[in-house]
Amino acid sequence: SAIPPFVDKERERLRLDPATGRKVGMKEGDIHSDVMKAPQERGFMFTGIITETGVVETCSPSRIFVRAQSPFLRRLSRGVSVAVDGACLTVVGKTRRVFSADLMPETTLRTTLGGLASGSLVNLELPATPTTFLSGHIVQGHVDELAILVGLTRKAHSRVLKLSVHPALSKYIVEKGSIAVNGAALTVIETGKNYFTVGIIPHTWESTSFRTMKVGARANIEVDVLAKYVEKLI
Repeated sequence: SAIPPFVDKERERLRLDPATGRKVGMKEGDIHSDVMKAPQERGFMFTGIITETGVVETCSPSRIFVRAQSPFLRRLSRGVSVAVDGACLTVVGKTRRVFSADLMPETTLRTTLGGLASGSLVNLELPATPTTFLSGHIVQGHVDELAILVGLTRKAHSRVLKLSVHPALSKYIVEKGSIAVNGAALTVIETGKNYFTVGIIPHTWESTSFRTMKVGARANIEVDVLAKYVEKLI
């Protein structure tokens, strides 16, 4: 199939070095922010690698306001997509400290976003770009269902989370497969008829909203999209 026009335009504009995949004369940290300047050239997926967190200022059934660090906010503009706890939203406003996004009824029904209290910590991720390393897995930001945290145990320095899901969703979850929990790309350790477990390493625990979770908390779940397409095809 033909290469999408935005990819060709991006390659020409960045003048990528084929040996390194980086723009000629550009510093490592500048690649992503440069790509994000124009909304029409942004990526259309996420990778589930959480590098930023934000704090909910206010949230209603129709709009959410999130406080974030200045470097992250500078990479946002009106119309740009952003994943908030794994749900893909569109930025509709921004100040020096806060960005806002509208919530559809489907979003409040399927995710935790509509019920978040002020002060809640949320995972944030910008869309992937043609120069992004796919360090996690393909995450669309389309939450399938809510899960309930029913177990939280420590193993050595890591944590193991046990999450309860509806049996209809568990068929898409396989041992050692990929899953997104609150937007974070994780590997399934064990799966049963109505539950699965994942491991959280210390870095992920300290760098994400997982550190605030307690048993009984709800979580946004996105299963591997490939499983759903395979099911439909067969």
